[in-house]
Order: sequence, then structure tokens, then C-alpha cells
Amino acid sequence: MVIKGVGIGRGAAVAPVLHMAPALPEPADEPRDPALSTTSEKERIAAAMKKVQENLMQRSQAAAQHENTKEAAPILAALSQMAVDPALTTKIDDGVDSGKTADRATYEGFSSFEQQLHALGGYMAERAGDLRDVGQRVIALLTGAAQPGIPESDTPYVLVAQDLSPADTAALDLDKVQAIVTAEGGPTSHTAILARSRGIVAVVAAAGAQGIPNGTLVAVNAATGEVIPDPSDTEIAQAHKQNEAVAKAATLRGKPGALKDGTLLPLLANVGKPEDGAQALKFGAEGVGLFRTEFLFLSSEEAPSVEVQAAAYEKLLAQFPGKKVVIRLLDAGADKPLAFLTPEDEPNPALGVRGLRALRVHKNILEDQLEALARADAATEADLWVMAPMVADAPEAKYFTDLGHSYGLKKVGVMAEVPSIAIMADQVAKVTDFVSIGTNDLTQYTLAADRTLGSVSHYQTVWHPAVLRAIKMIADAGAAQGMPVGVCGEAAADPQMAVVLAGVGVTSLSMSAASLDAVRAELAEHTLAEAQEKAAAALDGAQYKPYEPEE
Repeated sequence: MVIKGVGIGRGAAVAPVLHMAPALPEPADEPRDPALSTTSEKERIAAAMKKVQENLMQRSQAAAQHENTKEAAPILAALSQMAVDPALTTKIDDGVDSGKTADRATYEGFSSFEQQLHALGGYMAERAGDLRDVGQRVIALLTGAAQPGIPESDTPYVLVAQDLSPADTAALDLDKVQAIVTAEGGPTSHTAILARSRGIVAVVAAAGAQGIPNGTLVAVNAATGEVIPDPSDTEIAQAHKQNEAVAKAATLRGKPGALKDGTLLPLLANVGKPEDGAQALKFGAEGVGLFRTEFLFLSSEEAPSVEVQAAAYEKLLAQFPGKKVVIRLLDAGADKPLAFLTPEDEPNPALGVRGLRALRVHKNILEDQLEALARADAATEADLWVMAPMVADAPEAKYFTDLGHSYGLKKVGVMAEVPSIAIMADQVAKVTDFVSIGTNDLTQYTLAADRTLGSVSHYQTVWHPAVLRAIKMIADAGAAQGMPVGVCGEAAADPQMAVVLAGVGVTSLSMSAASLDAVRAELAEHTLAEAQEKAAAALDGAQYKPYEPEE
């Protein structure tokens, strides 16, 4: 039986299955043995939490020493601090004071904080899974159960799980884990994004995968989104052939992105911090299509100074002399709340004061960013483009573009993430220098489906004709005004979608560095006329498969 899911990347793998350890059962809510004192139980909990904190920090330090796991280091370090959070400790101690057992008080304390994170939504809701993982580790120590997480193996295997926490995905040993298969998740889930950035063969949303017994040989093909238990010799050969195609794609590095007939389509990289520039260049990026500036702000209790920001931007720009680098201003709010910037009690922060809306309320932060960018631009030779997130219409686009120009910035544009900007694209194209389409948010808002909510993950597809038509409206408006229109969302990393986007009329694509090889190779197989034909079919819904809930 072939199990279908959503493939991440283009590679394939053949190896036996190993499952993630099952979640620990919920501790019973029963009175504590009178022989166990409140003080001794609190001490036992504190010792367990300290041990988990130390273990996670050791894992962070070990991960930082190796090229294929170093990006996991900061994630694991952040997790380690969750284990010793003072407010969480107080909540757990309150449970012990009320007569609960150590494991039950710990369970309820972590669960309470998880619910708070879920209620915040977005990025904070994603952190709830991380917190649950830490809680499970503490409870395992208290009860003597096996620690949850990635199984240990001396031989290569395919990891199968309900889902993976970001920390687990980032910490995978790629010498052992040949592929990951998850029953939940979607193409824009945190698991999928991390898998794509690390070049891991993955199939997500593969319902039924958890029924495959441990030790079963499987063929995992990300290109087709298939997981095949007990594959035949032919199916194994197909997997090897797929990997040969992936290897061949790597030989095109250094060549510009182009269609078969020579039509150029620049391929850029999405970058999260200046140090990621080297990875982008390694995979042949022609520049940077999205540099997220949040990394400077998320770890601070106040906005960084102009000097600190300018130094970071200069560090990135210096790596790309003569090349295009698109830097996005702070996108705070919704999934990235900041105490000094975003409102505390918005009932629906994804539809609230985020992006440019938040920056206009706190104009000093907006102006400091523009000043820092102007300084970095003057000190380097890169071709700097600057854009604002969460722009709704032409007046907002004009406001930001004019403001950016007043600081001496030459290319000033906007992100297209909400449907209104597509509807008003003809006006927007007249007042700004460029538009970059964030397909993750555009899909979320077009289809009214929270991108972090698993129950509506089936809506998170750019193949929906409504999303593609919104993209085409922007591309058409850009073409009419001679304005560049790029795509920097996860959709650009899908080789088949990249061909469609070329046919729709976008002028550049930006993606995780590890995705560049596959997209570059796929584009080279199609002429512009063929891409336009594929785009026409996709705009009519030919590639969209509507969700049909089980009866």
C-alpha cells in the first residue's frame, strides 16, 4: 500500500522505519502519598528540571560543533531555558502545595503554559509543542520512563512520527536519519520549513504512516510525496534514480536561473541572519530575495540601536558585492510578538497591528531601521532593495516608498501578503519600486486558514486557483508598469510551482538555499511557452485537489 503525503524537496531514501517514542500517558490526578513531603517533592521536581535544562544545553553546545547540526544550537538553548522558567516553576510548586503528586503537578503546570501559548496563536502557538517536549522530559525523569524524542540507532533509518518539534527537526543526525515522515503538518509547517532548509528528504501529512511497523523497509520519495512500505526492486531503483537526478541538479550551481529557451528568472535565497549568506552563495544564489531582520529584535527587551543594526546589515551586504539583496523591515506582531512593539491583548493578532502597521505606530523604530539600512548601503557595494511587510493598499505602499526614498534608499518596495494588495495591484504598481509576494501569508489570508493550525492545513496550498489568481493580478500589474514582482514564500521552493510562477509572470524567485538546485534544474526543462501553458491550467484549478473530509 502506497501512503501519500506532501513531499518536501526532491530527494528519495530507502531505509527501515524507526518510530518516535510515544508520548507519555497523562499522570493520574490522585492525592499524594502523605509520606511524601511538600518540600521533598519540590526538590525532586527542581532537580529533574535542572537536569533537563543541563541536558538540553549540552545538546546545544554539541550541535554548535558540527556543520550539519549547528543551526539547532540556538533552538536547543532556548528550550533549555524553558525548563527553568521561574513563572513555570511557581505554577508547578502551587500544584504540589495543593497536594498533587510531583508528576501531576508538573503535567498541569506545563499544560497551563501550553494553553496560554496556543491562545496567543501564530509563532507563540508553535512554541507550545516545544514546551510540551520539555515537560515530557521532566515527567520522564520523575517517573523513570524513557526520555521522549529522536530514537537512537547505529544504522541509517527513516524516522516516522505524528509530528516533530522544531528542535527535534533541527537536531537530526543526517548521517543516520535518511528521511522523515510525519502524519501531521503541511508544506508551510515548521517541520517542513526546517526540513527544506536542511535538505532533508521529507513527506509530511502522510496519514497512515504511523501504522508502518518498526523495522519495515520503506522507500520515501519527496518528489512524488509517496511512502512505499516493502518496496519492490523497481521501486527501490526509482528512488535511486531520483537521487541521481538530485545530484545532477547540483552541477548547475553557478549558472543563472533560466528557462530552457534562455528566459532568465533570477534565483535568490531567503536568509535569516548574516551568517547564512555563506550557505546561500554555496548553493549558487544570485543574491538575497528575503533577509528577515527579526533576529535583531526577538532576543531583545528593547529595539537595538542604529549602530547595532547597521553593523549587522553591513555584515550581510558585504558578502554580495554587485548582487541584489532584499531586506525586509521588522515584521512584528501575529507570530512574532515583541513586548516593546506589539499590543498585548489582541483577540486575533494575525489580523491586528503587525508589520508596517506596528512600525507606523512606533515610528522611531521604523526610522531607525531605515537610517541603519542607509548607512550599511553607503558602506558596501551590494544592490540593496528594502521592503515593508503587511502592506494593504496603494496609500500604504506610497507612504513607505516615499519615506524610504527620503533616506536615500534607491529601491523601496512592499510585501504582498494580504488579498487587498492584489485587488489594488494596478494602483500599487504606480507608487512603489517593486513588490515581493509572501505566499505563506497570502495563502493564509486568501483562504482564511491559520497557517499554524493543523486542522486547516489542507488549505495551505498555493495551488489553490484563488491564490494563483491573486499572484497573477500582481504580476500583470507589474508587467504593465515595468515593476519587478518576486516571490519569496515557501511556494518558490517547489520546483513544479516555480515553473507555474514563471508562466504567471513573476520576475524572480527566492527560497531556502538548499532548494535552489532542484528549482534551477526544473526550470531548465521548460520553455516560457510551456510554463505559460502550465500556468493557465493551474489558474483554472487543474493542479488543485479539494479537501474531502472523511465520512
